[in-house]
Amino acid sequence: MQTSSDRHEYPAHWEADVVLRDGGTARIRPITVDDAERLVSFYEQVSDESKYYRFFAPYPRLSAKDVHRFTHHDFVDRVGLAAAVGDDFIGTVRYDRIGVGGRPATGAEADEAEVAFLVQDAHQGRGVASALLEHIAAVARERGIRRFAAEVLPANTKMIKVFTDAGYTQKRSFEDGVVRLEFDLEPTDRSLAVQYAREQRAEARSVQRLLAPGAVAVIGTGRAPGGVGRSILDNIRDGGFTGRLYAVNGALPEGQKELDGVPAFRSVRDIDGPVDLAVVAVPAERVPEVVAECGEHDVQGLVVISAGYAESGPEGRERQRALVRQARSHGMRIIGPNSFGVINTSPEVRLNASLAPEMPRAGRIGLFAQSGAIGVALLSRLHRRGGGVTGVTGLSTFVSSGNRADVSGNDVLQYWFEDADTDVALMYLESIGNPRKFTRLARRTAAAKPLVVVQGARHGAGPRGHAVRATQLPHATVSALLRQAGVIRVNTITELVDAGLLLARQPLPAGPRVAILGNSESLGLLTYDACLAEGLRPHPPRDLTTAASAADFHAALSRALADDSSDAVVVTAIPSVGEGSVGDAALAEALRSAAAEQPTKPVLVVHVELGGLAEALSAATSTAPQPGAASGPAPEAGGTRTGERAAPRTGADEGAEADGKGAPAPVPPPEGAHPIPAYPAAERAVRALAQAVAYGQWRRDAADPGKVPEYEDIDERGAAALIEGLLARGQGLTLTTDATCELLAAYGVHVHRALPAPTPDAAAAAARALGYPVALKATAPHLRHRADLGGVRLDLTDEEQLRRAYGELTELFGSPEELRPVVQRMAPRGVDTVVRAVIDPAAGAVLSFGLAGAASQLLGDMAHRLIPVTDRDATSLVRSIRTAPLLFGWRGSAPVDTPALEELMLRVSRLVHDHPEVVAVTLEPVVVAPHGISVLGASVRLAPPPARDDQGPRTLPPTY
Repeated sequence: MQTSSDRHEYPAHWEADVVLRDGGTARIRPITVDDAERLVSFYEQVSDESKYYRFFAPYPRLSAKDVHRFTHHDFVDRVGLAAAVGDDFIGTVRYDRIGVGGRPATGAEADEAEVAFLVQDAHQGRGVASALLEHIAAVARERGIRRFAAEVLPANTKMIKVFTDAGYTQKRSFEDGVVRLEFDLEPTDRSLAVQYAREQRAEARSVQRLLAPGAVAVIGTGRAPGGVGRSILDNIRDGGFTGRLYAVNGALPEGQKELDGVPAFRSVRDIDGPVDLAVVAVPAERVPEVVAECGEHDVQGLVVISAGYAESGPEGRERQRALVRQARSHGMRIIGPNSFGVINTSPEVRLNASLAPEMPRAGRIGLFAQSGAIGVALLSRLHRRGGGVTGVTGLSTFVSSGNRADVSGNDVLQYWFEDADTDVALMYLESIGNPRKFTRLARRTAAAKPLVVVQGARHGAGPRGHAVRATQLPHATVSALLRQAGVIRVNTITELVDAGLLLARQPLPAGPRVAILGNSESLGLLTYDACLAEGLRPHPPRDLTTAASAADFHAALSRALADDSSDAVVVTAIPSVGEGSVGDAALAEALRSAAAEQPTKPVLVVHVELGGLAEALSAATSTAPQPGAASGPAPEAGGTRTGERAAPRTGADEGAEADGKGAPAPVPPPEGAHPIPAYPAAERAVRALAQAVAYGQWRRDAADPGKVPEYEDIDERGAAALIEGLLARGQGLTLTTDATCELLAAYGVHVHRALPAPTPDAAAAAARALGYPVALKATAPHLRHRADLGGVRLDLTDEEQLRRAYGELTELFGSPEELRPVVQRMAPRGVDTVVRAVIDPAAGAVLSFGLAGAASQLLGDMAHRLIPVTDRDATSLVRSIRTAPLLFGWRGSAPVDTPALEELMLRVSRLVHDHPEVVAVTLEPVVVAPHGISVLGASVRLAPPPARDDQGPRTLPPTY
């Protein structure tokens, strides 16, 4: 593409793919001189009414002068953007910088521009204008424009709505029969909320189009049984897909019209009727041809099973990028490539477009897996209720993203958030492409329904097929941030299923108090110990003895559930023998009926070799966590279909029952039964319960997230001016001590002065200036913050002690030039801590806290929160580290001033949030005394602010 020669080079970074309101995609890019014919063709397809609204008069065609004006831009004072699908424009927007009186202007002193849109009538209502407004506003801010003005005819209500709904601060006037709108372009809380809501609706709709198609074509279906494409075709047909199904194979004989009763075609273009979803299972080299045919037939989305892409190396990665570019150019989204497929068990859809040989039982668990092998394992375990977790709890939807070249976990979260058929979300992730966005979406989703995540590749590079942003944060930090967002983080797929099934079947516990009862004293004690290890508060186990009957279990469970001192109950059960022993079905019915009488507390069962007990306990009513809800019939059946085969076992099914062979079929659940999850080991049951307890507490805390305090002594403008002046000296720099102290002081953070002491006389002069007692410190990198090495001398009360200490340091560690000694006034005694803030390119701004020294450096005992930090965040941050008891009077020591520490962290958070140019802050040590704090060391690094894609216009991840 040629570039404009007016003033600036073509701004390629303005190009972006976007998801529109209906789930389709479009590409937004600058308009150039090469677009003249494209622009004329676009204009010819616009109705006369729309042209009238744009130009306020009949305007049937563009003149040569118009075309020149609308295609020649300097990309500063005159900018035009187009939304395109394929090679065709579907909408345009432009701004012209104006000055006093609305006349054309140039230069940064004119910060207002006039903006105008035009959208093809066939594409109106798809959110094209809203997307263009977001992007042209971002471009304008980049070019120093702070305000837009638009003149609109009163009858053009659609365009007026585009402006008024955008959420910007605006004012409206009416004169000479025209509505004039003026609005500031600075993002506001409302404009960001509008943008996020539009993003959610569009991305959810794009996934819905893939999971609930009306017509599916499987491309690459072999003529003989077997093979990937033919297997998927059979699975869709046998799963009872409610829509239209087509088989496509370019090698079919000319006259063949069917494959096993499915209409068959040589090309998707030959299908008479719309196709919503194409499942592509052809060799990678043939995929571009298939995608082109799908685009010509207006297919809405693709699931690409084919391998041979980024997972195969650099050549495959380029092939994958080309695939995404090609699909998006036709407005299509892609799941894959290298995908295992998708499943939707909704009775209205019943789509098994995957390699799973059976349609999973319908349920209310959503499952997302980046790995096909792990997806197989999870489907198999949930289908079989294997690994000791049994019961008729099924799936709502399943997505295997493969290389997640386009559709990712973020998109599926957007869909699950509003999906009424999904109550619990389980995700297996091997990489997180956009941690900042994932955290935002996870927090919103977790506030409505549980989100359980296990992450693979935690200690090394992610899969070669996944393009991810570089992050400087260790995995432990990312995990902590996810937990802050309400994500239930687990370590294995066994734990993923264990936690997911508990959350899908039982109400959330109100607290950590656990009642334990059963017919085995030893199993009860194991459960008790496991509760203590997981931080729960168990009551002493109640042993019913091995002679306990079903009625004894019912009575004991009823009493435990009615007891206000317990929040959850774990029932332990071992097989009993002899005349009158309790049977599996009788015990299951006893526990179910007791739980149904008190449905507000979760019940778990730990069973040992009880054959059919776990199956009998299970009853698929609603699997939603419903605190306080009465037990009732489910909206959907959870039994197996007639003739359903068991999913295959895989080597990944860790923890499966030893006697899995020939396990009995699930006992049909009684009407209205409440499902109770069962576990083969106390540790697994208790770990799942502990995760539910923590999530329940997070939900309660999320209802009142706190606030970001305002401090009257903060000088935000002064700090901004200082930062601007400092950055003018270079692209990135670590501030001097004086500049650091000045910048921090603008936010009420005062650092104890440390005066250089290059000689003993300079040290004595510094001490006299500061006042005794003082400390003498070596600040050389290998000795800094290492009091254990002897590079610090404290409580020096006079000049004689100071000179003696100076001599000892230089004798032990070398010359003053090597030591870089400083003198600092002594601070009150307390606990040494460290406060850090950093802007990570992937995760965003993060505040970290820990105790200084070995606790943080050797043991990694640090806690983390996303910035901006609220007052509740700061309070929890202080208490989140393992060594927190040292701050609160451990073993008789005096408690320190944690409120002052929390205020310090809030001020640092405000500094980094208000000024993204502050990319790193370290305060070490921060001495927290019983009364007050002392910041003894500080460093600040500045750099041009990194791009904030969470505040910019909506875009899909780039393909380059």
